[in-house]
Amino acid sequence: MTAHTAAQGSGISDDTAIRALLQRSCDAWNRGDGTAYGELFTADATDVTFTGTVYHGGQDIGRAHQALFDSFLKGTRLAVEITGIRFYGPDTAVVTTRGDVHKGRPKELGKLATYTVVRETDGHWRIAAVQKTRHKRLLETISFRLRPATRPAAR
Repeated sequence: MTAHTAAQGSGISDDTAIRALLQRSCDAWNRGDGTAYGELFTADATDVTFTGTVYHGGQDIGRAHQALFDSFLKGTRLAVEITGIRFYGPDTAVVTTRGDVHKGRPKELGKLATYTVVRETDGHWRIAAVQKTRHKRLLETISFRLRPATRPAAR
């Protein structure tokens, strides 16, 4: 059994455990539970929001998000679609996602996020860093037309 097939000795794959971690982040967000949201991050995590705000540490991330859940983000839901998981050794992975915050149904998953997740000494996967960016399709299209070499290689 490789490091990517067993999480916490439970027999579930690391891929499955990481997907469950991000699902728990959505669940905590959807409940408006900043404490539970913050607990999914490492003690020294970095959260760079799409507005450019930088939070440090799970406790601060949870505290700040609770304030957001109680005001600007009250009643919102987080939708996340994982587009890739790449492992870098047995205890580190980079996860790319599309997602958005919405009330009702999301119109589109217009934000991109890159997560670095780590398995901590207690065997649990947690978010060590996340960087969120709004996808700007118009600017991207202009860039590709003016400079075709800027288009990413097809996968």
